[in-house]
Amino acid sequence: MIDAVLQAARVAPALRPQNLVMDLERLGTLAPSRLSFARSLIRQMARQRWQITQEYFALDQGGYGEVIYRVQTPHGRYHVVIFSQQIDDEQRTDRVIANAWDVTFGLVEGDVEDSLFTALAENVPLQEAGRQHPRLLVISRANKSLRNFEVFVQSLAAGEQPPVEAIREVGYLYRTTAVYGNGKFGIADYGRLQGNPDFRYPFSAQMTAVYVLRQFSIDQAEHLARVQAPETAVPLATELRRYLGIGNSTGLGMAPFLIRHPQLINQWIHAREQALATAKAQIPSEDSRERLLSLCLRAQHYLEETTVENVVQAQRNATVVVELADIIPWLEQIPLDDALWQQLTDWSEAAQTTDTQELLNTLLIELYPESVDMLEDAMAVEEKLELVPDMPLVQLKQVIETQFDWALAEDFEAPEAKHWFWYQSIEKEEPRLGVRGVDPGENKELPLAIAPRVQRSYSAVAEFLENNPKALTIDFLLAKPKFMESIRRIQTMATTAYGEIQGNLWHRDMKPMHLLRAKLSFLGANRFDPRGDRWVRVTFFQGAPLINELNGEPTDLFAFDDWSYALAPTHSEIGGLPEQRENHESLV
Repeated sequence: MIDAVLQAARVAPALRPQNLVMDLERLGTLAPSRLSFARSLIRQMARQRWQITQEYFALDQGGYGEVIYRVQTPHGRYHVVIFSQQIDDEQRTDRVIANAWDVTFGLVEGDVEDSLFTALAENVPLQEAGRQHPRLLVISRANKSLRNFEVFVQSLAAGEQPPVEAIREVGYLYRTTAVYGNGKFGIADYGRLQGNPDFRYPFSAQMTAVYVLRQFSIDQAEHLARVQAPETAVPLATELRRYLGIGNSTGLGMAPFLIRHPQLINQWIHAREQALATAKAQIPSEDSRERLLSLCLRAQHYLEETTVENVVQAQRNATVVVELADIIPWLEQIPLDDALWQQLTDWSEAAQTTDTQELLNTLLIELYPESVDMLEDAMAVEEKLELVPDMPLVQLKQVIETQFDWALAEDFEAPEAKHWFWYQSIEKEEPRLGVRGVDPGENKELPLAIAPRVQRSYSAVAEFLENNPKALTIDFLLAKPKFMESIRRIQTMATTAYGEIQGNLWHRDMKPMHLLRAKLSFLGANRFDPRGDRWVRVTFFQGAPLINELNGEPTDLFAFDDWSYALAPTHSEIGGLPEQRENHESLV
């Protein structure tokens, strides 16, 4: 009987409580996992045998011009069209107010006929200011990493490989500043992707465009090296190619997404928590223990060699390195036990920082791909907030008291609790933060803070019940229709486990960076490096398989997918494989 109970517990493992998981500060420590969209995309590409090839290459001696890559899937054909232009150094900025970039690009559904190419060439480089074509699924822009790009070109032109230290410090040759989808600026609406088997996962179209840009960064650097020194230029070594990622600079514009899409966020968090619970419920073996030890050592080494400019983040990374050093002997010495993973996470929660706890959770999920990868199909949802008009109002009051107690506990009379307000800038329609009572724009405040809306709704419900104890929700809303949106959200999200972020977005101590990191972790970003309080630089696809490896139709999908926490190649690894460099053929 006891064995049956234990087996049932493993089939339906317990999920962590909402108040723990949805705490804003904890969300700000999430690490990308195998369920992150970049990882899911690469697995999908490999399983379905996607083929990505260079179809058109027209860069001049300065590296400026156009390049087109074809993306062929079992279900369709797409093209990534890239425009490279010369800009002045002072025009190169990560800020959203920029109007010129080194590279602009888009992912096009179908073929690129001459008339479409002309329209793209006229408008894609303008980004928001252009009249974008409805067959574009994604548009984006990127700037060079000046620290890396010239070093790479000069080294390759001289017949040498770039120094590992240069790429270890930055991690990419290009950095995107926005990747737009879902109908922005006239491109294809989100509905065009519904039912599309190629891009059924969230942000998979955007991730595809970024993945191809990574190949362009390599092709352009090698092209410029050949232009400068055709007799001595060499291609980039395979190990360095794989270690290159694509950078991204992200600001407050990303933050409201998590608030405006609570049902989607619930799906993401619920899938991750289900994966974690499933992993923790597995019976460990010596192989799984050795695998976890290997992953801990890799993550530790990765953090040791990762350079970030933000002092606080660097200190946090260093703390994780030290705490991973405590986990490793624990794993080596504790006898195997059916509940070993639960014991490990319990100990980590009691003795270590949240950063280390969540990294450990990510590594545990990595152990059991056969049990957790199927959850990637649960990462999308058709969002619709449902009103329950016949719910007794007294029941609605109870729902708020039990499910939104975190919002009711906030004292909004305290000045620090209503310090910030969110508004939308006029010039770029991007979210901004202002200090209440100090900065202009308060009259245009965005309703992103859920806690005060819940409190106001609760007070109005309680007051209405005093005179109408048998009222239904619809009675209340007919009398006070301004609460319709809040009540609809409360009723819908009360039925979910992880939909609402439990934090006061007005509070003086609120860190927007927590919101940014939470979303970026699900996208698959790493090398998290905040620049101030409101924007951050990250890296995508560092260590990911290359396009030629994808085109080679990999047979070992486990090894193909094992690229998280990429380590910089050593000089001996790069110099010890000359035959790979000699046999490597550029796509050009």
